[in-house]
Amino acid sequence: MFIADNWKEYKVLDTSSGEKLERWGDYILLRPDPQIIWNTPKEIPEWRKLNAHYHRSSKGGGEWEFFDLPKQWKIHYSLPINKDGDLTFNLKPFSFKHTGLFPEQAANWDWFSELISKEKEKKKEQIKVLNLFAYTGGATIAAAKAGAHVTHVDASKGMVQWAKENAKDSAVPEENTRWLVDDCKKFVEREIRRGNEYDAIIMDPPSYGRGPKGEIWKMEDAIYDLLLLCDKILKKDALFFLLNSYTTGLQPAVLKYLLEAVILPGRGGSVQAEEVGLPVKASGSILPCGAAGRWFRA
Repeated sequence: MFIADNWKEYKVLDTSSGEKLERWGDYILLRPDPQIIWNTPKEIPEWRKLNAHYHRSSKGGGEWEFFDLPKQWKIHYSLPINKDGDLTFNLKPFSFKHTGLFPEQAANWDWFSELISKEKEKKKEQIKVLNLFAYTGGATIAAAKAGAHVTHVDASKGMVQWAKENAKDSAVPEENTRWLVDDCKKFVEREIRRGNEYDAIIMDPPSYGRGPKGEIWKMEDAIYDLLLLCDKILKKDALFFLLNSYTTGLQPAVLKYLLEAVILPGRGGSVQAEEVGLPVKASGSILPCGAAGRWFRA
């Protein structure tokens, strides 16, 4: 399992009854998680010190109940390479329980930031990274802080603006990033026609979503064709390819098979795929939070 265990300002404190108790900086949030099917005793005091609680509705969706939580706050993350200061993230509770950050992805940030940093030291030239379905920019900022130039693509204008704010607060130089509000598939198709290529590609696709013009995305139906397109803009001597999944049914072995079928041929290298997880303070166990497939040049 790829475990995000280097956080200082975030922690899963406990899990029980379909919910996870989390510390986000100075604030305690309680949010639902379908993986948590156990009803263990709620013994630690933080269960009674909530700043906000997201209640899931039996009809779908849900709503926040606030006790003492600001509209927005920040947390920070330090990469192992520790170049140019911490990553800074602006957080705020918004629809469907999210805060604007998936902290388990720090396991991937640690991994690829070291690859980028070492490659930068060897080659002394620009390393081009494409981040698709890039959300609020966690991976973009980590890659840029490691020394890459990142093209950040997301279909939501609001998410791209949020990512820009995170990058600015993380002191990412403007020349290290390119921000695009676009449908990811259409963007890749245009890059093929332009003849542009990348040293690395990061993909964090949703299980289901819509593009800026109503295009429907369903991961299990669309991911293979998109990988075939991405293969055409990934350099033959590329550094890495990262594919994340939160889709039920797409287990790590499926991600490994996809990368071995599409990215590995003609490049060699290695493929790893594991669940991604977060440590739980109260139990010492690991909470699974999706899966990640990694191709990297050996």
